[in-house]
Amino acid sequence: MITPVLPTYARAKVAFERGEGVRVFTADGEAFLDFGAGVAVTSCGHSHPHLVEALTEQARKIWHTSNLYQMPGQEKLAQRLIDNSFADTVFFTNSGAEALECSIKMARKYHAASGHPEKFRLITFEGAFHGRTLATIAAGGQAKYLEGFGPKVEGFDQVPFGDHEALKAAIGPETAGILIEPVQGEGGIRPVPPQCLKGLRELCDQHGILLIYDEVQCGIGRTGKLFAYEWSGAAPDIMAIAKGIGGGFPIGACLATETAAAGMTAGTHGSTFGGNPLGTAVANAVLDVVLAPDFMENVQQRALTLKQKLAALKDNHPAIIADIRGAGLMMGIKCKVPNTALQAAAFDQHLLTIGAGDNVVRLLPPLIVTDADITEAVDKLDRACRALEAKP
Repeated sequence: MITPVLPTYARAKVAFERGEGVRVFTADGEAFLDFGAGVAVTSCGHSHPHLVEALTEQARKIWHTSNLYQMPGQEKLAQRLIDNSFADTVFFTNSGAEALECSIKMARKYHAASGHPEKFRLITFEGAFHGRTLATIAAGGQAKYLEGFGPKVEGFDQVPFGDHEALKAAIGPETAGILIEPVQGEGGIRPVPPQCLKGLRELCDQHGILLIYDEVQCGIGRTGKLFAYEWSGAAPDIMAIAKGIGGGFPIGACLATETAAAGMTAGTHGSTFGGNPLGTAVANAVLDVVLAPDFMENVQQRALTLKQKLAALKDNHPAIIADIRGAGLMMGIKCKVPNTALQAAAFDQHLLTIGAGDNVVRLLPPLIVTDADITEAVDKLDRACRALEAKP
């Protein structure tokens, strides 16, 4: 089929005209319960009034000046991220992949500026997903994303997920750091246990290398704390975020300690659109919402409700569901049938979900989801499972 849009996506045959809260609507008013949130992006739901007001107010003032000039909204957002994390400094981007690119460059530059330019390699993990640039597909190491794009970018050593001995053996004289998602998203909703993140922190300190977290998907309240690493107390040196921080507006960021960022001096990195006035206005509005009193506690309570209801769903459909896993409002259903089959059956019930590796269906509802919404979603999943069981 000839299409004006490059056909790199297998798009569902539906288009949404508007959204409200945890629901999206087609042009003829057909409603879908959105438990994909645009792949963990619409953290505050659709058309949140505070975000709409922030974007509209900024749009009436100025849209873009570039990073050649001071940007008060950017300074404000950076300071709030610093005040609520391990970081001392922030670089703004347009996406998660760009935030990871900045993180990778920063780690290499840190060692080069310290007199060790030979230290440029990062250790990554099987099942990881860090973006679609040439460097980040090399970091992720998945053959399906690497195929056909020429030689793999040098500098990434992948080890099996959870294999501590392989990780230790991979550290060598050229190792600059370790890059990991505290919760693998695309890889199948696989949380890294807190004690393992603590072990990684100790290992990096022992070898004088940097610990880099990819919280593009699991950050900004998704696990019930602003950042997933907070559950372990094992702070990184560098961290990439995106998705939920913009609530739907494209913005990402690379957060770092002053030490880790020491090599990133004037002229070493840049972005035309990164952290522009529109993006930072919306991101500041997102932080207004997620940093409000009791918000994270509410996310944690909704997460417990979802986990309990999914556990009961698994018990009721042992032929369909193999396991339930995840953290906070980032849950995965590991299927015994093809995950695409459960996704399609859920879609027939007007429930939107997201596929993932390891035959998993992801549930990533907006953080404003209610218990009633969760009950409705699990009821739809129950009907979807029953429909699959009824097939010969």
